Amino acid sequence: MVSKVGLFVCPHTWGQNLSLHPHIHCIVPAAGYSLKGEWKRIGTYDDFLYPVHQLSATFKGKFLDSLERALRKNGLLDGFDPMVQQAWNKPWVVYCEPSMAKAEHVIRYLGQYTHRVAISNDRIISMSDTHVTFIAKDYRERAKKKPVTMSGIEFLHRFCLHILPKRFVKIRRYGIYNHTTKRSMELQFETEESPIEKDTEQPKETSQERIKRLTGFDIGQCPKCKKGRMIIVRELPRIRSPSRSLQQLIHSFLQ
Repeated sequence: MVSKVGLFVCPHTWGQNLSLHPHIHCIVPAAGYSLKGEWKRIGTYDDFLYPVHQLSATFKGKFLDSLERALRKNGLLDGFDPMVQQAWNKPWVVYCEPSMAKAEHVIRYLGQYTHRVAISNDRIISMSDTHVTFIAKDYRERAKKKPVTMSGIEFLHRFCLHILPKRFVKIRRYGIYNHTTKRSMELQFETEESPIEKDTEQPKETSQERIKRLTGFDIGQCPKCKKGRMIIVRELPRIRSPSRSLQQLIHSFLQ
């Protein structure tokens, strides 16, 4: 029996055409800690953590119940009650994928949503004084790529829909991955028979060393010959994240 599991949650708000499509991506490990504090794997084809159809109904119930509580607490439930009831009547879908093979697959998957913006520069085909044209996948036609053209004002409007609020935490960790849980578990598992030795004189681990230890992937190794070492020759200026504030950037475009 597994008593403690973990969970990574990352929000995602945009679709291919920059429309507002809020949803969350969750990664649940196929393992956890038992009541005895032992690491136990549970991810096999014959044994699963939660039935996906039951998960859909449970997620809808807990999400809408929390939403109603928050609206009622702030005295806003009456105004939003018709939309909440409409959400109750609709079927919710929770899409699940098979377990990922290795740690680098998890990092590659998370990187798509944690270190990207609503649209990248290579998808933008052209810009005029009034309109913007970019490439977007049409999932109604088997993800066929099509050009989408819209006014510059509408483009900025859609892009700004996906700018996170100030101090918003994009990645949230629950269960055994939560920092408070990890601290309490470290104290729990440090028994007298097997104490955890802490060497305060060890040199600080670099980012490259940490990635190699966690994933087994050496980012400093040449991906072609697998022998040479990659060195920093030049740092290119940022193009996705402008140094100026968003307000100044929009103002300069509209002038």
